[in-house]
Amino acid sequence: MIEAKTILLVEDNLDDVELTLLALKKNNIKNEITVVNDGAEALDFLFGTGNYSGHGPATLPAIVLLDLNLPRVNGFEVLQQIRANERTKFLPVVILTSSKHEQDIMDGYSLGVNSYVRKPVDFNQFAEAVRQLGLYWLLLNESPPLKRELYI
Repeated sequence: MIEAKTILLVEDNLDDVELTLLALKKNNIKNEITVVNDGAEALDFLFGTGNYSGHGPATLPAIVLLDLNLPRVNGFEVLQQIRANERTKFLPVVILTSSKHEQDIMDGYSLGVNSYVRKPVDFNQFAEAVRQLGLYWLLLNESPPLKRELYI
């Protein structure tokens, strides 16, 4: 089994990136964090294409924190491609967005998101949400083992 430790943060708003990184640090979540600023870059990272050519399955993240409103490829399309690929279909994905649209929640779950979290406006509430996400997805959750034959 390959042990994934990286958090992939897919967020185009630099203020939200800073807040998320600060909340992770405040909660002593010390995992490596890779930040990508649009959906196309997220897909390149996950599938080893574009600027990430040659990076292999050992670098799959432990979790993807995915915004919805992204340039080039939106969050729903990223989620759809993650779930359609044999290698990434069980990768934990949490939509972390400011969208309060009921349809976005329904679409996220229909496409197979593991969790949908609205970004609280208050930093302390946001930090607590990030703490709980980290506790659950990085410490308590048991992800399925990656199949080695998929990488040969």
